[in-house]
Amino acid sequence: MSTQESWFNTERVSQRGSVILNAWRAQREADRIANNGHTYPLSEGTAGSQLYEWMTGSQLSTAGPAVTERTAMSIGAVYACVGLIGGAISSLPFPVYRRTETGRERADHDIWWLLNEQPSQRFSAAVMWEYLAWSLLMHGDAFARIRRASGLSPKIVGFEPLHPLAVTVQENDDRLAYIVPDGKGTIVLDQDDMIHVPGLGFNGLRGLSPLRYAARQAFGLALAAEEYSARFFSNGARPDYIVTMDSKMSPDQSTVFRESWMARYAGLSNAHIPAILSGAGADVKKLTLSPEEAQLIATRSFQATDIARIYGVPPHMIGVTEKQTSFGTGIAEQSIGFVKYTLQRHLVKIEQEVNRKVFRRSGLYFAEFNTAGLERGDYKSRNEGYRIAAGRAGEPGWMTINEIRRLENLPPIEGGDALHRADPQAPLA
Repeated sequence: MSTQESWFNTERVSQRGSVILNAWRAQREADRIANNGHTYPLSEGTAGSQLYEWMTGSQLSTAGPAVTERTAMSIGAVYACVGLIGGAISSLPFPVYRRTETGRERADHDIWWLLNEQPSQRFSAAVMWEYLAWSLLMHGDAFARIRRASGLSPKIVGFEPLHPLAVTVQENDDRLAYIVPDGKGTIVLDQDDMIHVPGLGFNGLRGLSPLRYAARQAFGLALAAEEYSARFFSNGARPDYIVTMDSKMSPDQSTVFRESWMARYAGLSNAHIPAILSGAGADVKKLTLSPEEAQLIATRSFQATDIARIYGVPPHMIGVTEKQTSFGTGIAEQSIGFVKYTLQRHLVKIEQEVNRKVFRRSGLYFAEFNTAGLERGDYKSRNEGYRIAAGRAGEPGWMTINEIRRLENLPPIEGGDALHRADPQAPLA
């Protein structure tokens, strides 16, 4: 029998290791070489870049203050919104499932530890997800480098979150290349080695940054209002005024009078001290309105509501309680509305990005956030729902006792896996 007619394959046996794995390594190395062959400038001041916006002053808001990640996080409403969304995402379980013929089941997968406990030796999973949520809400993109066992290994050993401004995204044919810092230099990563969750307005490379677009004016106005309030109270909570006299004062006399006045009456420690004017015909006239007349408090309250609107957060969840919410009437309904209409738009994008990059179009495994804890109602409503699910008044049940106990973090009981049937005579399954 000839070699071609037998089961023996000379070409396959002549190669060391797995033929499929070797082909994957060769293709991945070819992609890296192709990406490294391109030039990616990191500091060009082209239109649309961060450097260009700083040099042209387009980071400034119309109200005056410059809006950056540091100044934005000094606004109470921004800090509360970002902290609320980031904290909610970081607290959710992110289990890995295995598809089965009847549905799905929890899987004991190595990736679970990276997604839920420790993606890196330097930080926990909750810290990573909170940072990625901050990146997405501030800059419109969240980046996490996929760390592998070696340069040619498909095994994932960790994730490394990166600051959005430290990552440059370039298009290379039909793929994306990411230029990221690595030690003292930079390296080019293929899209398969980067978790990239873009925000609203993704153009194929980056999402729209709220700091630069949707929220810049709102943040700038909030900063201006806070600065005005701080200066108002630092000057003793008194409006601007002018001192007039009948007799004419020389420039030197005016300077001495102004300096002595500020030294004596300016500042909170000197508030409410009566002013004593010397000289014939001295008079004090107010030039500006009071804070109530200027509606300073109303302005700051409106800005907090506007910031909550930008991030999709019910105002009452960041302490703005004078407005009614359309998320529901009860606390439970409002919490469920927050999960459905705010968190889900971020969670779905994270899930899809992780599944397509980590499990590589696997038909067997996938990861999905578990939002059941946030969607739970109050104790009475929850128990009423469990009664219906377990079967009441002769109705068929669709959950077992142990399934209900698992939702309440209780251990299973003997006989709790039986499903209630509508017919009392029917055997339990």
